[in-house]
Amino acid sequence: MSEDTEKVVQDDRGLHLPTVLLGCVVGLIFLVAIFSFQLNSTEYAVVSTLGQVKDIKEPGLHFRLPFPIQKIYRFDNRQRCFEGNVGKIEETLTADKNNIIVGIFVNYRVSDPVTLFKSERTVEQAENNLNSLMRSSKNEVVGKYNFSDFINTEDKNLLPKIEQDIEDLLAPVALRNYGLEISNVGIKSLGIPEKVTGEVVKRMKSERNAASDAFRQEGKRLAQKIRDEADKEKKETLSLAEAKAKIIRAEGDAQAAAHYAVFMEEPELAVFLKKLDSLKKIMESRTTLVIDTDTAPFDLLRPGSEQINKPQTE
Repeated sequence: MSEDTEKVVQDDRGLHLPTVLLGCVVGLIFLVAIFSFQLNSTEYAVVSTLGQVKDIKEPGLHFRLPFPIQKIYRFDNRQRCFEGNVGKIEETLTADKNNIIVGIFVNYRVSDPVTLFKSERTVEQAENNLNSLMRSSKNEVVGKYNFSDFINTEDKNLLPKIEQDIEDLLAPVALRNYGLEISNVGIKSLGIPEKVTGEVVKRMKSERNAASDAFRQEGKRLAQKIRDEADKEKKETLSLAEAKAKIIRAEGDAQAAAHYAVFMEEPELAVFLKKLDSLKKIMESRTTLVIDTDTAPFDLLRPGSEQINKPQTE
């Protein structure tokens, strides 16, 4: 073979090498796509191998056999809020034979994908059965309570307990039959049928009137109690004041009697002191008076009046 021919063959090999490498990469990717699958953190998978099923919950890349030997079914494992579509505006009978419209919702997630796959295959089909289960559980629980437990004018609130009763009845069945884990059941709406609205309003007015009458009676009772206590306190205060006044009067009378006894021994001195006291009161401020010195107590201003006349003794 000539040198030119060998050179052409080597050039052809060099040109086909990238193509071969590209083909290998594509083939490898194809094999990986056929014999593996990627699972997200928000998903569970059910792997069906010739009728045998198992679940895969760990996210990441997993090995599989090609279709149709193995089939992969994916289920979203995030929380869902489901309100149902049956019985939303359906009347439910309470324990005291009154109709009420109760709308509920449930929060759930796929917990057991194998059970869900075996029973319903899809979440949509499971929700259809969950819908009927919600309706029957709601009717059973509502039938145990009176109408006033749902709608009333009092402070009691039994709705959380009613919601918990529905959840306790609904959750085990949903998990066992459909692989759905119910985390919460709530009452979304309450309604009153038109035919019973008038009766409800009348009853609520009657309850409010009874409550207002009770408050008024209690107010009157408390007011009378306050008045009685005030009157009692007033009487006690007056009694204490009168007793103290009597004591003060008695002390004053005793002191006055003592002074009177002294004055009886010196009547002229008593009269003189009385006149001086009167003059002090009259002359408290600077005053100009024209007076008759023969009139008491101004007779003290007369010359020689400073001598007290003592009664003459025989």
